Amino acid sequence: MLDLTGTTWPVFLGVTVVLFGAGAFLMGQALAETWRPYPQTLIYCLLIGFGDRFATFALFQGELLSWSGYIVDTLVLLGIASVAYRLTQARNMVSQYPWLFDRAGLFGWRSKSR
Repeated sequence: MLDLTGTTWPVFLGVTVVLFGAGAFLMGQALAETWRPYPQTLIYCLLIGFGDRFATFALFQGELLSWSGYIVDTLVLLGIASVAYRLTQARNMVSQYPWLFDRAGLFGWRSKSR
């Protein structure tokens, strides 16, 4: 794990998944709530990934310039933000347009005029 992410498992789980993952989840929700396009999620996750790498370096002496660590961290954060984005988008579509759409699972909606 040290070679791939530049840090240990507990630090990766604590900093990336819990701390910055919560921020990525809130960011995904905020983008969906304000009807922003999905590609903005990628842009913001790239920036959050830099913050995650710096926090790992500053607090736990992880590698700052680990490209594999940055990519892994950013992909994990993008996954979390994408789930939040899609959950919020599905909830918004069904709640704001109840005459047009029904809920179709956790991440989707379908048209009422089948």
